[in-house]
Amino acid sequence: MDIAAVLRENGYKVTPQRLAVYEVVNNNTTHPNAEAIYKELQPKYPFMSLATVYKTMEIFAKIGVVQVLQCEEDAHRYDFNTKPHAHIRCTRCNRVMDVDVERDKLADLAQTQTGYRVDSVNVSFTGICAECQNEETGCQNEKEN
Repeated sequence: MDIAAVLRENGYKVTPQRLAVYEVVNNNTTHPNAEAIYKELQPKYPFMSLATVYKTMEIFAKIGVVQVLQCEEDAHRYDFNTKPHAHIRCTRCNRVMDVDVERDKLADLAQTQTGYRVDSVNVSFTGICAECQNEETGCQNEKEN
């Protein structure tokens, strides 16, 4: 994606800060919050403020470059995969991952059961990730020995 062109098409200035934020998060699959993006930018851009990161992410959300995820934690998380998909969040470590689901079938099911016209589908799962499960198993094995 040519972020400079997308910004211009939507009436926004192309700034070094916006390009830097995009550079850091473009291929990010970890669904970071603004603070994580800010921390990653600090070594290369020490004078960029957290407020600039928040404002840039708001712009990116407004122009459809990112999805904003409202997790059960305080901060919004951002997803650069704007294609339809669901999410699963670990309730222990808060890791968020993408999940492919058949959203059209879910929409049809909801419409059939309720009579609603479905305008959008937002699917979110919670659970315990494999790494946290392994930590639990390790702790249990240590207790048993």
